[in-house]
This record gives sequence, C-alpha cells and structure tokens, in this order.
Amino acid sequence: MQAQRKFAVAGATGRIGRHVVDVLEARGHDVVAISRSSGIDVITGEGLGQALTGVDCVIDAATGPSPEQQAATEFFTTAARNLHAAGERAGVRRIVVVSIIGCDLFKGGYGAAKLAHEQATLSGPIPACVLRAAQFHEFVEQIVEWGRQGAVSYVPRMRTQLVAARTVAEALAELATAPGPVASGAPIPEIAGPREESLVETAKLLVARRGDPVRIEGTGNPADPDDGLYESGRLLPGPHATLAGPSFEQWLER
Repeated sequence: MQAQRKFAVAGATGRIGRHVVDVLEARGHDVVAISRSSGIDVITGEGLGQALTGVDCVIDAATGPSPEQQAATEFFTTAARNLHAAGERAGVRRIVVVSIIGCDLFKGGYGAAKLAHEQATLSGPIPACVLRAAQFHEFVEQIVEWGRQGAVSYVPRMRTQLVAARTVAEALAELATAPGPVASGAPIPEIAGPREESLVETAKLLVARRGDPVRIEGTGNPADPDDGLYESGRLLPGPHATLAGPSFEQWLER
C-alpha cells in the first residue's frame, strides 16, 4: 500500500474532480477539495495558499462557466498561473492537469482553450504533466440537451472513443501518485474507452434507454473551421493511448 500523501483537487465537485477525490481517498490519501463552494477560488486566489499548505501534488480538473474560447482560455490560464504561484510558495512538487485528445488540432473554440491550458500549466515553475482524455460518457447527455429543438436534438456527427469519467479519474490518480520526478519532454499520454463509437449512435442509445421520445439527427457546421475534425477520425486516440473502462453501452447498463 502506498504511504499516505496529501493531494489537492481543483474542481473537486465537478464531473472528473469528484471521482478523483473518491479514488485518492479510497487509497488512503489526504485530499483537499478545491472548489468555490468550499471557499477556495482558483481564479481570485481566495483561500488557495492555505489550501495548498503541505500538499504534495495538485490535480487540476477545474472548468469554467463558459465553453466559449476567450472566456474558457482566460479561466484556464488564470487558474494555471494561480495554482503555480500558490503551489510554489506552499512547496507543491507536481501538478497534473486533464485535457482533451486532439486539442492541439483545433484552430479555435474550446479545444484551443484547452491547449492554452496545457501550455500555461507546462510552462509554470512546478513540474507538471498532462493527461489527454477522450470525451466522457457523461458528455452524451449534455450534447443531447444542447442540441434539443422541440422534438429533435441535433448532435454533431463525430467519431469518438468515449470513456467513463471514473476511468479518467483513476488515470489521473496514477499520474499524481507516480514515484519519481515528472519525465521532461515525454509524449503526452492519452486515455480513451475500449472502442470507437459514433456520437450520434450513442445519443440514440441514450434516449432510447431513457424512454425520451426526442429524435436524434446528426449535424455539422460548415462555417466552423474545425468542423472537419469531428468526422475525420483525427480526434480518436493515438496508437499508444491507454484504452480502459466500459463501453458506452456497458456504462449505461450500470
């Protein structure tokens, strides 16, 4: 069993963060949950210095209120700078951040914001590493709701390899607790689910399983310069990615 260590999780009440907290606590570690609801703010810095006292590693799973590129970029880069500044003063030795597979291919939007997040995290004074993940199983429901227009929901035609949020959290915990220093210049690791899936087909499966009468229609946005990435397969995991956890259908059954 690993010796008990102290970790901080930014975005501790979010989709990934709450699982990271559970995984680390189940392994016997002391975990500081960083979230606005607990009075700790990665943007204003309120409570951050005290929260990071004695922390060995920070896992950054925080997300801002807006998916728009400019707002998201400002959120991510500000959070990264504040975590580095407060963490360096507190003696934090490692930062681990979750990102998105293929974010380096985007010309704009949320993908570009996540790339800026990676760069801000990796360029700070504390040794840092990134884990790029495929879209989460939980993402499908959100996409259905975003695209809902009356009796139809318009879902992007996207090839993906959906992964469970819990599976990503377990991988983040492994990176956070790994012995030795962060490997400099190593390729960014990726994690995805066990098989390629169609976002449209998983949306149809979700609404059928829930008895939701909404009709799912695949859609694209030719005006978006990144639209071609979704159907091309370029956002699928690379050959060295870790493939783990349940398929979307298996996850639904659970």
